[in-house]
Amino acid sequence: MASGSSAKKVARLAQKGKGKKVRFQGGTIFPSVMAVVIVVGLGLVAYARQSAPSKNTPPTINDHWHVSYGFYHCDSFVADLAGNKEDGSSAAYAKYNIHSHADGVIHWHPSALATGTRAKLGLFLDTYGVSVNSKGITFPADQNKGVSYKVGTDKCKDKSGKMVDAQVQAIVWPSYDDTATSKRYITDFNNIRITKDQMAITIAYVIPGTEVPMPKSATNLPELGSKDSAATTTTVKGATTTTVKGATTTTGAVTPTTGG
Repeated sequence: MASGSSAKKVARLAQKGKGKKVRFQGGTIFPSVMAVVIVVGLGLVAYARQSAPSKNTPPTINDHWHVSYGFYHCDSFVADLAGNKEDGSSAAYAKYNIHSHADGVIHWHPSALATGTRAKLGLFLDTYGVSVNSKGITFPADQNKGVSYKVGTDKCKDKSGKMVDAQVQAIVWPSYDDTATSKRYITDFNNIRITKDQMAITIAYVIPGTEVPMPKSATNLPELGSKDSAATTTTVKGATTTTVKGATTTTGAVTPTTGG
């Protein structure tokens, strides 16, 4: 009897188990976690490769480049950005060492965080708190009276005198002395690469199809480059030695200086 009763119980259990899926102990949580870990790991590897400093790719920390820039609204340039940000008012300047001297020129003598493939226009814009995207251009309160140009709201006058919609553009000339070669951007402005000394960039709010000019400061780039190559500064045991071509050498106590 006992044997027959056991056989019936086994048969009933087998009948109940028909159609049920076999699951690993712990369910699907462990396999899911492992899949997420693998995906995140691959993403971090790709990001690290893309964002790692490019020590051998210009600009390096030993370079001092000059890039002409300007902001163009409808049919004319607005004022250049004011201040050199060496007074500690800009965390971005302290981090990247990118700024201007109210001369319409970006002085790119970068920290390691602004070298190689990391050298992008957005670092300069961050230094002055200027927002540039496909929705418009916005200046902070201390620049151009905090004015903003918003796509869909602020318009420009066309050739017939009619007010029409405008868009944000950035025109980039690889070299200031080649006005025929340029590239036009209509989005992703912060990621525009700074790849050469003496480039020129005009950030514009204009009607599509408008011929946007090169910044006026472009003609000053050779002079700025000559000044940098003509003078070098070194520090030796608490004294600063400045050598200028064709001039004498002066040595004195060290006075902290920044920028250039």
